[in-house]
Amino acid sequence: MTVLPSSDRKYRRSPPRSPLLPQKLDDDQSFDAHGSGFDGASTSGAVFNLSTTIVGAGIMGLPAAVNQLGLIPGLLTIMFVSMLTESSIDMILRFSRASKSKTYSGVATNAFGGAGSNILQACIVINNLGMLVVYMIIIGDVLSGTSVDGFHHGGVIEEWFGQHWWTTRSALLLFTTFFVFAPLISFKRVDSLRYTSALSVALAVVFVAITAGVVIVKLMEGKIGMPRLMPKLVNQASFWKLFTTVPVVVTAYICHHNILPIENELKDPTQMKSIVRKSLTLCTSVYIATSFFGVVLFGDHTMDDVLANFDGDLGIPYSSLLDDLVRVSYGLHLMLVFPIVFFSLRLNIDGLLFPYAIPIAFDNKRFFSVTIALMGFILMGASFVPSIWDAFQFTGATAAVCVGFIFPAAITLRNIPGIATKNDRLISRMMIFLAVSTSTVAVTSDIYSIFYVDEGITS
Repeated sequence: MTVLPSSDRKYRRSPPRSPLLPQKLDDDQSFDAHGSGFDGASTSGAVFNLSTTIVGAGIMGLPAAVNQLGLIPGLLTIMFVSMLTESSIDMILRFSRASKSKTYSGVATNAFGGAGSNILQACIVINNLGMLVVYMIIIGDVLSGTSVDGFHHGGVIEEWFGQHWWTTRSALLLFTTFFVFAPLISFKRVDSLRYTSALSVALAVVFVAITAGVVIVKLMEGKIGMPRLMPKLVNQASFWKLFTTVPVVVTAYICHHNILPIENELKDPTQMKSIVRKSLTLCTSVYIATSFFGVVLFGDHTMDDVLANFDGDLGIPYSSLLDDLVRVSYGLHLMLVFPIVFFSLRLNIDGLLFPYAIPIAFDNKRFFSVTIALMGFILMGASFVPSIWDAFQFTGATAAVCVGFIFPAAITLRNIPGIATKNDRLISRMMIFLAVSTSTVAVTSDIYSIFYVDEGITS
């Protein structure tokens, strides 16, 4: 018979209405949800896990967003959203400690009750599901190719081995699910993914380095013109269309759902603020470099998913080899990012469906049932979403802004523990105003573009 650790026995003896995850813990109570003798995660492992959560598929949409905004406003927008993200994460950390809550939903419960917690979890589920569908779409594009406006951009597997049943998009996604995702999403502790997270960050850097190298070579040969520094505005519709880029940038920084799970596993939780700053600095550097070199290299031909640009002649020697290296490195990166985003998705969907059950880590049947159901839904979603730009705009303008900015700001303004300063309240009001206004304009602009054809800037 398996002997459960004391933290698990507490749930077994508790009444049927005990929550999915411990919402509050005493100061001397350890949070070891898995009872494996785990003595805490390292700072470096936490930096890699958080960086991996941030640098997902969002980086692929940033060059197109910066191209729409113009190089200077686009890069400034990335830096501004990074600063807002650090402020919102700091709010979550401070209020979680003040309320002794160990989950983001627990902080929301302390501020707004069960209804607030449910709304937050629903937003996290929508955001993470959207992101994982995007990952699947990009992985499918990398492996089997994609068709845009009647033109087919080939995938690496299709180019290497030709067209066969096993090089089709559906077959390759199924192979990836069973042989890559299935083992990685079976881990029950986020720190178990620290090595794959480190590798995923390294692969993202490889992508940036290759892109930068191509740009430098072409600049030396005089084959690249001056990029557009400011947005191209030809009418009123093109102006409002600029706001559709904001959700794309916001989505690229959403990591709030994994902040507290990562902090809970640290040997020294007081290091979390430093970890957040290091991760955001690293990711912002990668984002700026990717956006800059992507726009300089492809200009107005930058596609919604910039990886699709790497399937033709780059105008330098060994172009085909570099194309394959870029696509394969980032495809592998997304495969390694997938499980860490899935980790939070599974926790939150389980919290919505089974709010009073024992933690999902202790119930193998529920753990694998929820995992299989979610993977099936993600596979179907990747088959029907037309492009990553559509997914970014939908999740970014709705769930992402709620998770990343509206909820942290609202929790601060609610100020149940009484720790918010005057500056906190000012920043919170600004966050809510910016999030609501830009998202409203973005959604309105998207609806407008459905019914009216304009001559705005080309994405």
